[in-house]
Amino acid sequence: MSQPITPAPRLSLEDGATIPQLGYGLYRVPPSDTARLCRDAIDIGYRHLDTAAFYGNEEAVGEAVRDAPVPREELFVTSKVWKDDNGYDTTLRAFERSMALLALDRLDLYLIHWPVPSTDRYVDTWRALIRLQQEGRVRSIGVANFHAHHIERIVAETGVTPVVNQVELHPWLPQTELREFDERHDIRTEAWSPLARGRILGTPLLDDLADKHGRTPAQIVLRWHVEFGNIVIPKASSPERLRENLDVFDFALDADDLAAIASLETGERTGRDPDLD
Repeated sequence: MSQPITPAPRLSLEDGATIPQLGYGLYRVPPSDTARLCRDAIDIGYRHLDTAAFYGNEEAVGEAVRDAPVPREELFVTSKVWKDDNGYDTTLRAFERSMALLALDRLDLYLIHWPVPSTDRYVDTWRALIRLQQEGRVRSIGVANFHAHHIERIVAETGVTPVVNQVELHPWLPQTELREFDERHDIRTEAWSPLARGRILGTPLLDDLADKHGRTPAQIVLRWHVEFGNIVIPKASSPERLRENLDVFDFALDADDLAAIASLETGERTGRDPDLD
């Protein structure tokens, strides 16, 4: 029988909600596998599922949540409005489509997936999210792939600050300035591509730290995120990897470890810079 895993703690959001610090990121998880893997994740101990309209697997996520052997209030479900639907009315329609697929009474967190400054519709998108929160359709609202200046604009024009900013973040791209900005504004930083899409895992330094702690390189990187207080949503395609990714809350990295990992910073992205979209 597998040893029990220390569960992910729940972090407080500025609006009074709480979010599990580590969740299951469902980007590029095929719809045909999604419900099964989400059920596996919940059985292992995950309570946070991160999907999006663009991922094409919202329906299967909703199925897994409805069938879960735990109370709905224990589970935290995130979805996102895709950039093609930015705009006030288009966002409201996109939300209705997502909720029809999820078939849930409410959504825990709804994010603007990308600002797309070239179309200049993200402020109107944010106004739509504010309305959805005011109507009680969504518990919390936030953004993804926003630079500080994008956030400053939506706050200046609406008076409402997002509670989460989900961005690409890993040891090559630690987003130090953005994390500090988010912290000053009581915004939780959430990391997508937390393992740089797996590319960083061949780094000898991480192998050495894995040997030191009796862990895997992926667990070292995920623990690095935890040490900084990031919310983190690694992808997985098997129960074994799901279990490995969640099992990072019963050890710690020391100051020397953190200093060594800091040396990996290059600024390299695996995705696009939000200002270039």
